[in-house]
Amino acid sequence: MTTPETLHDLAPAGDRGNATRTMGAPLRRALATARERTAVVCGEQTVTYGELAERIARLGGLLTRLGLAPGDRVGVLGANCHRYLELYLGLPSHGLVIVPLNVRHTAAERTYALRDAGARVLFADRALDGLDPDLRVVDTSTEYEALLADAEPVAPLREPREHDLAGIFYTGGTTGAAKGVMLTHGNLVANAFHFMACWPFTADTRWLVVAPMFHAAGTIAALSTVWAGGTQVMCPAFTPDGVLDLVERHGVTATLVVPTMMDALAHEQAARPRTVSSLRWLSHGSSPAAVELLRRTHTAFPDAEMLHIYGLTETSPIVTLLPGEQHLLDAPQARSCGRAAVGVEVIVVDPADRTPLPPGTVGEVLIRGANVTAGYWNKPEETAAALRDGWFASGDLGLLDDGGHLFLVDRAKDMIVSGGENVYSAEVENALFAHPSVVEVAVFGVPHERFGESVHAVVVLRSRPEDADAFAEELVAHCRRTIAGYKVPRSIETRVEPLPKSGAGKILKRELRAVFWTERESQLT
Repeated sequence: MTTPETLHDLAPAGDRGNATRTMGAPLRRALATARERTAVVCGEQTVTYGELAERIARLGGLLTRLGLAPGDRVGVLGANCHRYLELYLGLPSHGLVIVPLNVRHTAAERTYALRDAGARVLFADRALDGLDPDLRVVDTSTEYEALLADAEPVAPLREPREHDLAGIFYTGGTTGAAKGVMLTHGNLVANAFHFMACWPFTADTRWLVVAPMFHAAGTIAALSTVWAGGTQVMCPAFTPDGVLDLVERHGVTATLVVPTMMDALAHEQAARPRTVSSLRWLSHGSSPAAVELLRRTHTAFPDAEMLHIYGLTETSPIVTLLPGEQHLLDAPQARSCGRAAVGVEVIVVDPADRTPLPPGTVGEVLIRGANVTAGYWNKPEETAAALRDGWFASGDLGLLDDGGHLFLVDRAKDMIVSGGENVYSAEVENALFAHPSVVEVAVFGVPHERFGESVHAVVVLRSRPEDADAFAEELVAHCRRTIAGYKVPRSIETRVEPLPKSGAGKILKRELRAVFWTERESQLT
């Protein structure tokens, strides 16, 4: 059903789609309306739209020289920069499929994604260990510029269409838990339209790219900004003082951050104020934000309109938006994710039979729209389970109020969002299970003031350790050898008694979580 040979065009038979709803369309409009305007600012370097188009044309020549053809998958790993943006735009525009890699992943996690996607070439800005010997690596910090300058500018070998695959975005880690989310040109263009329908993107937009571009949050406004002929200012690594300096220096008008970044920015602005009146639109997402954090942020940036965005990699990513959030801090809606974006439909259903539920009733969140993924790469069973009758099953549990505001109360997939990073409990559980002393394990998120959630593990051991704290530290060290640091549990509870289970033998994580989350769930429901 979903094999690499059949996935270049994901349209129904006889429907190739519209070529104007592709990744190349925004740049073509920018060339017609803003050729001499600055497209990207990266450190001391500026690139106009005309120059960006020339570089992407030369990228086409380089791709041909590397022996790549439309439909081939290409890995990209690196910090935010103008080269990452041109690869993000250019690879799909030439008919290839971008595979962004998390810079924090281990060698095993990177290798899994590259092998699973069948990538033949990797663009990376650093030396990497553990790569397959037949993988061609282009170092974007050294040889890339010379290769690009030597390449002949070429047009796309085959003009992509909206149903063509544009990217594979891996949501998990090392083994079966990792899924490659397939996003088409049409998915990503739809997301841009949905964002532009909510917030103003113009030629005067100066969007600060803070979130890493391997995340959907990092490229959430890339196409919208290009379409409007605005400017993207690159932040290669987050520091609160560095971000505020960029806002002041470049007159940044809009950005998106995760709550941990927002907290750090509010503290930095309060301690050492900058001139940030240009910042008119401040959005946040990826994990819950406490109302008190929103208050502090509004105090620090009183001229900024605040926007909460709930999204998923599978939805390109925008699902719901809560604009004007600073005006709702004393209202119940402040704890919501907002309403469905223009162009997106959201319903809450009974998880058992998918019948729609009335307002105020908790159920599974389903999503429909042109932004919804085409499925999971090489995973037909997971695709069939997630996509049914035109709806995507998010795996999140929530409720809708009478006004259409969505309140999330749990994650049915047991995904943990810590500091803006997605952590799948199954990956951490697999790592812990590899320790010979572990009999049972349950991993879940617990509230964390700074990170939104932190990874917590309850581990059943074969025998009671003499020093429980020391053994917990041993388990942490064990995890660090196999999974990325942000996935490693920040707290571990050891016990010898069995974990609570359902009649079917499934571990009841809700009971384990209750002591940590009861207060928050009561607020939301």
